[in-house]
Amino acid sequence: MNNTAVEERRKIVLEELYCRYNTRAYVEPDPIQFLYRYDDLRDREIVGLISSSLAYGRVSQIIKAVKAVIDTMYPSPYRFIRDESDSSLSDRFSRFRYRFTSGRELAALLHGIKRAIEKWGSLRRCFSVGMDDHDDTVEAALCRFSESLGEDGCSDARNSLLPRPERGSACKRLNLFLRWMVRRDDVDPGGWDEVPTSKLIIPLDTHMHRICLACEITNRKQADMPTALEITRFFRGLYPDDPVRYDFPLSRLGIRDDTDVKAFLQAWGRMGQFYNLFQEDMSL
Repeated sequence: MNNTAVEERRKIVLEELYCRYNTRAYVEPDPIQFLYRYDDLRDREIVGLISSSLAYGRVSQIIKAVKAVIDTMYPSPYRFIRDESDSSLSDRFSRFRYRFTSGRELAALLHGIKRAIEKWGSLRRCFSVGMDDHDDTVEAALCRFSESLGEDGCSDARNSLLPRPERGSACKRLNLFLRWMVRRDDVDPGGWDEVPTSKLIIPLDTHMHRICLACEITNRKQADMPTALEITRFFRGLYPDDPVRYDFPLSRLGIRDDTDVKAFLQAWGRMGQFYNLFQEDMSL
């Protein structure tokens, strides 16, 4: 089978995966579920940034941590952050703790969001001013966005909740946030229409890295930004306008019991020794 035929077959396999799993029926458990509560884009983008920033560790604990934060902001996270003082935000979350993230770090992120609202009116505008039409991807815009949100001055928060691509980080959580805010389908609610989906970068974590290794999409051993960009180029070759189209359905494999990793790898043509990559329990 020539390369063109292999590419076409694999695109068919991915489209079948997309059609099967890219529905809200397969969302839970996933932190994106919190975004569906909000019709106001200003609320949704704040909830999206908080949810994605805490998206590390076991998904059940992620859900618990995110819920604790956004319940405090009920009914409007946008108005809550806009109207609360810095000291009040710090006090409200002083006892928060999720794995490596302290209440101080969370408060610093919220302070950064508050500064962005005061300066730009919304996170959407804050991000869009950092976009450059000549950039192939959102990588440079992510750097500018992270810098803007880190202006609170808490270096700890910048390191743990706002990873920076120029330091080699794959920025999985920020790229996940962008997928949610830019794409629009049954799973991703979208809203940031001025950001082209073609410039998105795959949200690369250990789970997605294993999948891409198993499928020989990459041979790179580190789940860093160069690897994320390499994987994104592969998917852009299949779907130029939407290289992260298959991120959500692929991320379901091995996380939900009602997905079939073995069948996918068989269809892809990569069984054998690679199947053992999916034998262990995986989380976000």
